[in-house]
Amino acid sequence: NDAWFKDSTAPHQHLQIARMRALEAGRYLARGTNTGVSAILNERGQIAVQGSQFQAEVIRGEVQPFHGLTPYARWGDSPTVILVIALLLISLLLVQRKLVTA
Repeated sequence: NDAWFKDSTAPHQHLQIARMRALEAGRYLARGTNTGVSAILNERGQIAVQGSQFQAEVIRGEVQPFHGLTPYARWGDSPTVILVIALLLISLLLVQRKLVTA
């Protein structure tokens, strides 16, 4: 409900967040709002069709179904978590080696 935010940047920020969700999922996204910015976003997060803020209107566009998963949908944050843990372990080993040789 973007009505809470009136004429601020929040409805546009919500649209940007929706663009990221479409991109990470690799799917079209149809976003309908009561006073914010309604839009149809493609699988790359690009705005295919956009409505006006504070206007009662209907937007029309095509939405393509997709199959399969994006890398983020498949693995989520796991690669980042594994990398951080590996870097921490390497750092601990280097510090321990330095303490032993000192």
